[in-house]
Amino acid sequence: MPDRAPQPVDRQLPTEEARDLISLVRDIAQQEIVPKAAEEEDAGRFPRELFTLLSRSGLLGLPYDSEYGGGDQPYEVYLQVLEELAAARLTVGLGVSVHSLATYALAAYGTKEQQVEHLPAMLGGGMLGAYCLSEPHSGSDAAALRTRAVRDGDAWVITGTKAWITHGGIADFYTVMARTGEEGPRGITAFLVPGDAPGLSAAPPEKKMGLKGSPTAQVHFDGVRVTDDRRIGEEGQGLAIALSALDSGRLGIAACAIGVAQAALDEALAYATERRQFGKPIADFQGLRFMLADMATQIEAGRALYLAAARLRDAGRPFAAQAAMAKLHCTDTAMRVTVDAVQILGGYGYTADFPAERYMREAKVLQIVEGTNQIQRMVIARHLVGPGGR
Repeated sequence: MPDRAPQPVDRQLPTEEARDLISLVRDIAQQEIVPKAAEEEDAGRFPRELFTLLSRSGLLGLPYDSEYGGGDQPYEVYLQVLEELAAARLTVGLGVSVHSLATYALAAYGTKEQQVEHLPAMLGGGMLGAYCLSEPHSGSDAAALRTRAVRDGDAWVITGTKAWITHGGIADFYTVMARTGEEGPRGITAFLVPGDAPGLSAAPPEKKMGLKGSPTAQVHFDGVRVTDDRRIGEEGQGLAIALSALDSGRLGIAACAIGVAQAALDEALAYATERRQFGKPIADFQGLRFMLADMATQIEAGRALYLAAARLRDAGRPFAAQAAMAKLHCTDTAMRVTVDAVQILGGYGYTADFPAERYMREAKVLQIVEGTNQIQRMVIARHLVGPGGR
């Protein structure tokens, strides 16, 4: 059974331009994304042509400067676009979020010359990015990464392996964190590496529980040479750049999680009003009505939380703790709501004939990516009571 088109959410948007933007996204979702979502996810197919369309439509650079081809949109608006895309197909919403994450380092820390040279293609020229921080032995402990960049004249030679890379093997550029100095957090530097650089290769994509249309792969750097003008920020600044990017990226994951949860609720509502047992729609039974009420309440709370964090970011105020809270709450909500959606559909919910089981499988990964929810709790507690002991 093909996916249902996402039901319109009554959004509070700051401008008429933002309302037009959401309408455009809904049209693209209904016409281009939803009809093929179930089939392509089942086949594990990445919809690269959709990302070309999104780029041409100005949707890959929404939170960035229009001087370089971006959309000049506040995060309050950009995140609601992500939610709409993720409700249609998580592979698309998450892909846009990861592309924005990969672009962040250059947009926030690059020189004017670097931004002029690279950002227009990254924001509106059809390019797709990947973010390379995690490694096989360095996930939550990002400061322990082993990929190394060694200075060679006016260039750097990068050697190592990155793991769990969304768009690994298909990206046009990789934002790579590599060790250039001492062990620990101060010895890491950021680089912008072309996807076709000699010595760069990707392993076969991981075989995942869900999100099968989005390739996740190890990326190998075998003496990849990049000139110093592709170093982003100062030497040793890389981990600070990476963590700053993740504060914003976590908001993207939160918005995507609410999109998946909303899609699951829409599916459960439609089924509950159509399915009849004991002579009446199952939506008439109080136990099920209370489940639906709890699902809707948690979704609204998650949406309010990520938007509150986004408005702090837009105002230039600290938002790292609120981003962690949003990522934690919204992804946990997505897991609970999708499990309940499967329960409401009963036996049908456990079959691939309905999208509820896919939403449940997809929701799980959102509790893991861009900092597990256990890491989010550590971040939140650090803001509340300080770093603590080990």
